[in-house]
Amino acid sequence: MNFKYSICHPEKEDIEYKNNPISEKEVLEISKNYAWIEKLKFSDTLNPESVCYSPSLDFTNIKNGKSFCLTAGYDKNGKLEFSLWYNRPKKVKVLFGLLGEKEKMVVDDFWSLNFEESMKYLEYFVNGNYSTIEKLYRK
Repeated sequence: MNFKYSICHPEKEDIEYKNNPISEKEVLEISKNYAWIEKLKFSDTLNPESVCYSPSLDFTNIKNGKSFCLTAGYDKNGKLEFSLWYNRPKKVKVLFGLLGEKEKMVVDDFWSLNFEESMKYLEYFVNGNYSTIEKLYRK
């Protein structure tokens, strides 16, 4: 599978898009080696009104359009934690089900996962193990 990705920098209003296709292995390497803590510390030095985003990497499967985003923050003890954002087609009811169902892109988020857990779910995503990711969002 091939992916593209985007980066949200704390100090930049514009999202940085990387549209050159990358492999599953590259997705995992980029995420594991990203300067998460350094970006958070840098964000802490900015005037709160000038912070545009929390540090984030958003990976999109080029073939099926599903995307998975990791956003860094601090937990209540000041340790690194992540929120995970999963965007995929999902069946939704139209007019409370009176008009049946239709498929549309839906984003769900899950908060307060540590680095290792977040990387595990990213690995599920790049390997196409979507059913395991769905279980996270049913909790």
